[in-house]
Amino acid sequence: MSTVVWRVADRAYTEPPFNPFDGEGARLYGGRWNNAGVPVVYAAGACSLALLEVLVHVPDLAVLQGYVAYRVEVPDALILDVPFERLPGNWNQPGLVPDLRKLGDDWARSRSSVALRVPSAIVPVEHNYVLNPRHPDFELVVLGPREPLPVDPRLIKK
Repeated sequence: MSTVVWRVADRAYTEPPFNPFDGEGARLYGGRWNNAGVPVVYAAGACSLALLEVLVHVPDLAVLQGYVAYRVEVPDALILDVPFERLPGNWNQPGLVPDLRKLGDDWARSRSSVALRVPSAIVPVEHNYVLNPRHPDFELVVLGPREPLPVDPRLIKK
């Protein structure tokens, strides 16, 4: 069995020389679950959650018109869950939490799984997935084609 996850990305970074699944953006800038220097790819358990994860970071919602989505299938055996008990008390605060970044860095470097299933800080009952493009089994992940991301115009009204 496989779990379907979604990656939403700016179209400008999905065409050569860029690759939306190489982890380069997260390697350069870091994220909630990784420090700069550690390549990972962020995805979500639903396309709508992936969109919400973008919405909280973009300064102008009009940029969503340039975003696309990828449907990704990750074999269940390659997913590791992060139990709530392992999360620090401040895990879902806005901004970056050093303990989460260390947990993600340690996981990525260990190559213990292709994907790390983590709770969303935006919607804690849903999950995001941190993918490790350097894991030897990453090739078993099925990357769907780039799809348009239809966004309801009401989301981008001022």
